[in-house]
Amino acid sequence: MKILVAIAFVAILVSLGSALMYMMRGGTPPVEGQTPKKGNMATALAFRVGLSIFLFLCVLLAWKMGWIQPTGIPPGA
Repeated sequence: MKILVAIAFVAILVSLGSALMYMMRGGTPPVEGQTPKKGNMATALAFRVGLSIFLFLCVLLAWKMGWIQPTGIPPGA
């Protein structure tokens, strides 16, 4: 489970980096006869959101199955 979480976290960061690259590079002028690609940044950000939801559901499932235990401040302390 730890490996899955680490892989998902790295994929989220890569997707965020690719969205930054698309934003910084901006739109290049289209070559004659080709249609310009649109929505690359939005696609990368949507993919990141999907990965984040998937990661949250995996952590929730692991908690429900008893594979991980919550830690931190005990209730009532």
